[in-house]
Amino acid sequence: MNWHALPKQAFQSLLDTLHGHGYRVVGPVVRDGAVVWDTVRRTEDLPIGWRDKQEPARYRLDHSGGDRVFGVVHGPQSVKPFAFASREPLLTIRRASDGLSVSQTVPTSEPIALLGVRSCDLAGLAIQDRIFLGDAYADPYYQKRREGLFLVAVNCTRALSTCFCASMGTGPEASAGYDLVLTELDDSFIVRSGSQRGEDIVQALSVSPASSALQEEAQARIRGCAESQTRGIDRARLPQGLYDAHEHARWDDVANRCLACTNCTMVCPTCFCHTVEEVPSLDRSSSERLRAWDSCFTPDHGGVYGKNFRPTIKDRYRQWLTHKVASWIDQFGMSGCVGCGRCITWCPVGIDITEELRVLLDRKGAA
Repeated sequence: MNWHALPKQAFQSLLDTLHGHGYRVVGPVVRDGAVVWDTVRRTEDLPIGWRDKQEPARYRLDHSGGDRVFGVVHGPQSVKPFAFASREPLLTIRRASDGLSVSQTVPTSEPIALLGVRSCDLAGLAIQDRIFLGDAYADPYYQKRREGLFLVAVNCTRALSTCFCASMGTGPEASAGYDLVLTELDDSFIVRSGSQRGEDIVQALSVSPASSALQEEAQARIRGCAESQTRGIDRARLPQGLYDAHEHARWDDVANRCLACTNCTMVCPTCFCHTVEEVPSLDRSSSERLRAWDSCFTPDHGGVYGKNFRPTIKDRYRQWLTHKVASWIDQFGMSGCVGCGRCITWCPVGIDITEELRVLLDRKGAA
């Protein structure tokens, strides 16, 4: 697929074309001091001139001015909820004269164009696809939502202090999984399609071939973003290094700081723990079965037949981190961390996964 140049003043044409192809366009918008996903119809709906500052346990938005459309890297929401809903009905059971009737509640496949998806979230969605669609039995609820997604990625030319995607091999450049990818420059966007659906959109736009100078500028900015990242994970020592650290003294240290609030798992693009609830009607004539996000940090997540085999925060934090970057590799053939840094930003006490792993992989602290 070829690179094209879309002038910034013509960006509205991309939104109009997506709408014309039947998509509801959802992009980043500023609300209540954060950037969240919402429906956008005009370029002005996007966070033009805004920048985010993220540090451990700290998130701030500043309106710095200028015409940068995608100056904000990301907010607390990944794209996960658009395929794996945080709470959804699975089926309804009703009393009938001759017994019980069961009806499945499968969602409709709404055409949604997600605008501004970062490479770390594309990687997270690929992991979700592996979990929910990759084996013999695809999850029909996830599958329906996933079918309707058209992904417009944006290559990162600016890194947050909490970003470490470069060390995870998941960014800052989107390499796969998108329908369209944009790189924002001063006066234009460099556009490339990644699917036939994306190519159809490009052909409907008034774009020109991107010059080699523009392409080189785009690549230089992406490289600069990667080189500016100060955090990272030493993947060469995983998974075995973390298995060897099972009795490391650091687990007690981090357990004394961790609140087990579940924030890290709620903002994570790849966590997929969930629970199933039964919600009966008031007259007991029917009951709805729901699936809702859960977390391995909740006290009862490790409870089986009256016995909790992860009763302490230490147990639960060790389970989360070991699964995320070690046994996940054995289970799915890839790490469960994509380097987005959200768990660092949104942890109320500022626990830094990269720092914890740096210490844990140091055998000097092993018990």
